[in-house]
Amino acid sequence: MADKTDILVIGGGIAGASAAYYLADAGARVTVVESEALPGYHTTGRSAAFFAESYGGPSVLPLTSASRGFFEQPPVGFSDAPLVHDRGALHVFTEDQVDRAQARLADLAGAVSGVDMIDAAEVRRRVPVVALDGLAGAIDDPDCWDMDVAALHQGFLGGLRARGGEVRVKAPVEALDRARGVWRARVGGETIEAAQVVNAAGAWGDRVAELAGVQPVGLIPCRRTIIVFNPAKATVEPHWPLVFDLAESFYFRPESGGVLASPADETAMPAGDVQPEELDVAIIADRIQRATTLDVPSIRQRWAGLRTFAPDRAPVIGFDPDRPGFFWSVGQAGWGIQTAPAWGRLVADLILTGGVSDALAAFGVRADAYTPRRFAEAA
Repeated sequence: MADKTDILVIGGGIAGASAAYYLADAGARVTVVESEALPGYHTTGRSAAFFAESYGGPSVLPLTSASRGFFEQPPVGFSDAPLVHDRGALHVFTEDQVDRAQARLADLAGAVSGVDMIDAAEVRRRVPVVALDGLAGAIDDPDCWDMDVAALHQGFLGGLRARGGEVRVKAPVEALDRARGVWRARVGGETIEAAQVVNAAGAWGDRVAELAGVQPVGLIPCRRTIIVFNPAKATVEPHWPLVFDLAESFYFRPESGGVLASPADETAMPAGDVQPEELDVAIIADRIQRATTLDVPSIRQRWAGLRTFAPDRAPVIGFDPDRPGFFWSVGQAGWGIQTAPAWGRLVADLILTGGVSDALAAFGVRADAYTPRRFAEAA
């Protein structure tokens, strides 16, 4: 006998958890299946954990902006702890990047409140260790936040369960087919029937599509490396903002008395349990020591996670154009955490109503910006 649900969500990371939460909140019966023992093991749980409307580009900005209110005032009972804490961000640039920085600021100014440009002296006043050759200034994003990713993720999963939804772990999808208007998934030796399937499998999204007889969109899983170190020759101030370089070849911020840093690498690789490579660790240590007066005498922690991009680097959210009842929710790249509330709500809107709610449309969220149909049209 098959278990029955309205909507089967494949993947228990932030994409699947947020979508399932909003679907259940609207009254749908939702089952989430996750292949790992812990939801979000490969990506969500390895995030650098910041919210910045100035980060992610034009296709991501509406979803990030539309998520801000949720983080500032989450639903009652969603989390026992605040989801965000003030941080601020600086996108530093050199003399030969001034034109690029001005263009970037112009793009942001109409959509992100508070962003401004500061000069090199102000950058050094705020973060005295910055020593980038030819430093000209920075784009200042004062409303960047640190995020409690675990609280956010568990809030969505806990809210789903409270609304009657189910989360199954160690439950990989082994087969997926559709007959007479019903999807049948073989999951861990059991069968689940659902009217709709949400593919929120991240780096494994194309594999899930192939199981369902759906044309893959060409997802590109990429490794991103993060280290935490304690400088021996400099004092790290906990109030320093997050610092990016404009070309996004590194970022760093204070972390538990030390410094968290990344080379912002995007090394394409097969989906799997990625681990940091020594070369990438060496690269970020070198970049930090060239761009700042911080030394990296030893690495306290190192890890890597997956960021998965669509070919055009925009999110993929919408029903497959050729397979009824198969919904894509993939391509979160490095922006899944900061966009999670709006992303999850958009999934629920499109599945349950076929349109975008006024609450999202007010921020410029448009279904056609994310539809998987664009890949079929391009082909």
